[in-house]
Amino acid sequence: MSGATVGREPEIDRVRHALGEGRPVLVEGPAGIGKTALHRAVLAGVAEDGWTVLGCAPTETEAALPFAALADVLSPLADLVPDLPVPQRTAVTGVLLSGEVTDPVDERTVGVATRALLDAAARARPDTRLLVAVDDAPWLDAPSERALRFALRRLGSRVGVLATARADPPGVDPAPLGLAHAGVLRVALGPLGVGPLHHVLRAEVGATLPRPLLVRIARDAGGNPLLAIEVARAVLRLPQLPAPGADLPAGPSLRHLVADRVAALPPPTRRAIRLAALCGTPTLADLARCDVPATALDAAEEAGLVAVTEQQITFTHPVYAAAVRSGIPPGVRRGLHQVLAGTVTDPDERARHLAACATAPDPDAAERITAAAARHRARGAAEAAAGLYDTAARLTPPTDHDGYAHRRLAAAGCRFDSGDYPAAALAADRAAAELTGTARAEALLLRSVVAWCAEDLSTSLSAADLALSAAPAGSPVAGRVHAHLALYRDAPDPARRHAEQAVALLAASPADRAVHAAALLLLFFNEVRAGLPARTDLLERALRLEGDEPSWLAGTVPAVWWKGVDEHDRSRERLRWMLDRAVARGDEPSQHELLTHLGETELFAGRWPAAAEHITAARELGEQSGVEPVGADWLAGLLAAAQGRLVEANRTAEAGLRRADELADGWRRRIHQQLAGFAALCGGAYPVAAGHYGALAATVDGMGLAEPLAQRFEADWLQACVGAGDLGTAEAALERLTARHRRLPRPWTTLGLARSRVLLAGARGRDPGDALADLVAARAAVPAGVVPLERAWCLLVAGVAYRRVRRRREAREALATAAREFDALGAAGLAARSRAEAARLGGRPPAPRELTGTELAVARLAAAGRTNRVIADTLFVSPKTVEANLARIYRKLGVASRAELGATMAREPWVPPAAPGTVPPAAPGTVPPAAPGTLPAAAPGGDR
Repeated sequence: MSGATVGREPEIDRVRHALGEGRPVLVEGPAGIGKTALHRAVLAGVAEDGWTVLGCAPTETEAALPFAALADVLSPLADLVPDLPVPQRTAVTGVLLSGEVTDPVDERTVGVATRALLDAAARARPDTRLLVAVDDAPWLDAPSERALRFALRRLGSRVGVLATARADPPGVDPAPLGLAHAGVLRVALGPLGVGPLHHVLRAEVGATLPRPLLVRIARDAGGNPLLAIEVARAVLRLPQLPAPGADLPAGPSLRHLVADRVAALPPPTRRAIRLAALCGTPTLADLARCDVPATALDAAEEAGLVAVTEQQITFTHPVYAAAVRSGIPPGVRRGLHQVLAGTVTDPDERARHLAACATAPDPDAAERITAAAARHRARGAAEAAAGLYDTAARLTPPTDHDGYAHRRLAAAGCRFDSGDYPAAALAADRAAAELTGTARAEALLLRSVVAWCAEDLSTSLSAADLALSAAPAGSPVAGRVHAHLALYRDAPDPARRHAEQAVALLAASPADRAVHAAALLLLFFNEVRAGLPARTDLLERALRLEGDEPSWLAGTVPAVWWKGVDEHDRSRERLRWMLDRAVARGDEPSQHELLTHLGETELFAGRWPAAAEHITAARELGEQSGVEPVGADWLAGLLAAAQGRLVEANRTAEAGLRRADELADGWRRRIHQQLAGFAALCGGAYPVAAGHYGALAATVDGMGLAEPLAQRFEADWLQACVGAGDLGTAEAALERLTARHRRLPRPWTTLGLARSRVLLAGARGRDPGDALADLVAARAAVPAGVVPLERAWCLLVAGVAYRRVRRRREAREALATAAREFDALGAAGLAARSRAEAARLGGRPPAPRELTGTELAVARLAAAGRTNRVIADTLFVSPKTVEANLARIYRKLGVASRAELGATMAREPWVPPAAPGTVPPAAPGTVPPAAPGTLPAAAPGGDR
């Protein structure tokens, strides 16, 4: 409405100021108050300032068209689409209808692609601001709304947001697009005064009204510009202006006034605008195919209801279109939908009209609507597809049992794909109640998957058991159910039996290739967990079978296996490959799981900063997506204990054990029993640690879990028992570790056995000489970068043992190297313990070649290849100071070059001098000195 921004200058200034500060803005108010006019005025202003505007103005009819609004927003960025990863590029192709999409697109991928495009546009135009503008946000189609919500929440202030929403009263309804969490400025538009309304009415109705009459119109319209225009038009249609005190021709509502205007139109015009109001994006060509001439719209255009161009017919205000639709009698409405279904050219639009007019079973309509649903699903509009599948099922003839089953199952599957687990559960339950045979088994299997994803293990197991009962014996669907039960069952023996059945039943089903690969992985995994020999041929077969896309059911199994046998590089490579795909798809639950596995891999590999980064990312992602970060919290506790932050580690363990009891969750109980034992061991509470480890061993034995892979607790348990004086149980722990090593030798079992035998020999009062020789050999056999924490602990154990047999030089060297290796890891408490043990040796190391602390720091950096300038910047000294220190270092060590310095530093242990008889103090809350004969063992892990 031209002139409608008169009187809105303060609001426009507020909106533009907020956008300039990076705040999102929501303009709200009742229908007709002038939101769209203000919206357009702001857009015109920021465009003049050089902003890039990506906008959409959805209507009520477009709310049923998936991605209609998002296509308007993203279409100006089409030139950036080729640079997207393939999954995201495919998703945008479906949104823009710029190519054919065959395989279904995950709706989350659309959100990720939207974020990527907006981010790329912002980075491509660093000198300008980017604004996403949505007029009438409540009419956004659901897939567009979710994609924009996802993207805008993650982009923050890098992209400006301006939205309008109908609200009466303003400020009550939740802000659209998730803007309430982004510090949104809500601008409520109030009524206009008489002065501004005078300008609006003069511009819109082309007449200047007497001020007394203008005051009455403003009063009766409540200052609403659109309602004032309708009242003024009604007044001007009277034979003469109303006398003072006479009633104005106002109806009870704006829609009532519009309905009166529509009723006054000629019948051909009334039919024409009704057809236009029911179309998604009406054109003259659409109406021509309905035998409506262009001249039929003349009266509506003269009345100000529509604007007609060669390309499109547009209602001048959304209220007008809504009023027209609401005034169509139901029978007439179905008839108009039937006319449109027979004339529109777009197949999805045709399906929408068929769904609105069909009232009885109609196989042709059911087929067309099913095809439209499949297209929506392929584009990533799973929720819209679900509604169409439901309609198609309703229109399916009673004799078409297969068609009905397919549509019911597809509707439930679409609701699962959209992430609406409650709706998916209801749909799957309904399908299971209605269907029989294979279709019933499929419905129950879907119900079990929904429950699994919602972390309802009890329902997932019971539904899968029912699915197995309903599935025809020996059928592929029975194989798929067995594969899922192999995942759901925590105990290895029943899981292994289900996996065996799945492998046998799916081998001859090419359509189930991915599930077959998962079954092979689960069979391999659970055979290992049951203590059987590792059949790596199963693993290799599965990897060949899965191809380029990891299995949803068991894709992490290879990474869990590789990190369990200390092949960290292979595990890391697999997890990053899977993470890249999950990020490209926008699959946040999978990202959370993969980041957790990466955190555990880096913890074992001794790359603790990387581990902390992955753990933090997993916890943050879990909070954002509503997934409880159990594994990430547990890993954070392990890292805290290893670094000496024992209060934090104990708090995590206690909370995890409480939650495990509440949920009767065996896996959660196992990992937190291990954490509780490890934290107690690091704190010197050896009886407490031994109790937790004993409970863990009983739990593992009770479920038949002979090989928990990444749970490495036997050496820790032995150490706690030695510290508590329970040597009988320590011997039993050594037997368990020996059995695990014999079954599956790994670097950590090699080092753990060596460390344990030295500890037990010392505790039994035996000569540790042979055990120490074995420990030295074990350390030499395990590469330095594989399990560095365990390697350092071996040195600490060796140092204590050497000291007790008075081999002082070996003790000093072992403890000094242990301290350096702990320092390199970031295990400050353990490094302090190593130095405390060294201090118990008394005296000082051999001195003519002793370096000061500063000299040692300079020597290490120089040996690592750093330049004098870099060393100076690192140590906050001048380059001349570096040169002076290097001169002294060369003289003391008898070297003449940095190459010789590097060789000498690598060959000999170098420690800074300490005052005679002093013990380096431990930082508050870090690991206390060890009890005689006891030392902490390697950080543990989980097997799931």
